[in-house]
Amino acid sequence: MPLTDYRTLGRSGLRVSPFCLGAMTFGQEWGFGATVEDSYAVIDAYIARGGNFIDTANVYTHGHSEQIIGDHVGRIPARRDRVVLATKFMGNMYPGDPNGGGASRKAVRNACEQSLRRLQTDHIDLYLAHFWDRHTPIDEMMRAVDELVQAGKIRYFGFSDHPAWVCVMAQYEAIFRNWTPGVALQIEYSLIERTVENDLIPMARATGMGVTPWSPLKGGLLTGKYTRASLPKPGEARFKEDSKHLNDRNFAIIETLLAVAREVGCSPAQAALAWVRARPGVSSVIIGARTVHQLEDNLKALDIALTPDQSARLDHVSAPARVFPHEFLDLVQTAIQNGATINGVRSDAWPLSPRTDAERW
Repeated sequence: MPLTDYRTLGRSGLRVSPFCLGAMTFGQEWGFGATVEDSYAVIDAYIARGGNFIDTANVYTHGHSEQIIGDHVGRIPARRDRVVLATKFMGNMYPGDPNGGGASRKAVRNACEQSLRRLQTDHIDLYLAHFWDRHTPIDEMMRAVDELVQAGKIRYFGFSDHPAWVCVMAQYEAIFRNWTPGVALQIEYSLIERTVENDLIPMARATGMGVTPWSPLKGGLLTGKYTRASLPKPGEARFKEDSKHLNDRNFAIIETLLAVAREVGCSPAQAALAWVRARPGVSSVIIGARTVHQLEDNLKALDIALTPDQSARLDHVSAPARVFPHEFLDLVQTAIQNGATINGVRSDAWPLSPRTDAERW
């Protein structure tokens, strides 16, 4: 599969590459990341392969990520027009200013104008609410977003890291009031982080939002760098030896991933990316790269197709915990299929379809 195997993003006509270039590591203001020159090289290599989807946020490297993209893409019309630029609002760029971030009309409009200046463009293709602002009514945010769409400053809208019920409220506020609904949901999703399958992914599929997973390698754990026999060395910054993520479940996932990667003849990271790319509801996977070599290595995952057996083994070892009410409903579903009684009531009297979640979604 090439990067030019474009797919529509959610319930929209916007076509994006199956792998999105994440720009959180553009700039070194956070003490890590790519230099300006390396960032340019990564962008060039991605576009040369046919990639058209770049994701950033106003707060990434204190605005420098947006500025780098603006200098290398936004200010060049021929290049800008071929790229789908996504950025986010919500984060506060001005400590001490209570209206410097959030989802109020004032904050949303100001953040948009500032991102447009840094990106050096007159519009943002996909504008995402970075996280949930508990203090702003959801209808205020959705109205502010719609005003930006009507003004031509943004084309599409999406959510990042919001509870499922908040997204549903926002979607139906927009639908009922004839405002702009969301077409994308950006969430953490990987073999290690699958709890989003309980509510967020089914919600996105039901409400017309394409899923764009971030951290598909769980911060590097799914590269196979760490195993039970190879723990982080003292002083390593990303994961400490006593990290909560270095647990029996995750080591079992990594061991199965290593076995599958050997069978396929690829790296564990490539196998992990191939797995998440093929998940139902996923439109485009966000991959980060500080160098062209890292980018090219990740892009090789597009050529990998796991067999049903390999996928099933990874699915089994990484199965997420079921939370209420899903665990209870699974029991009810099994009882219905077996013709049993539930709390003394015949199962055929329960108003549930015998379809499975997989068939439903």
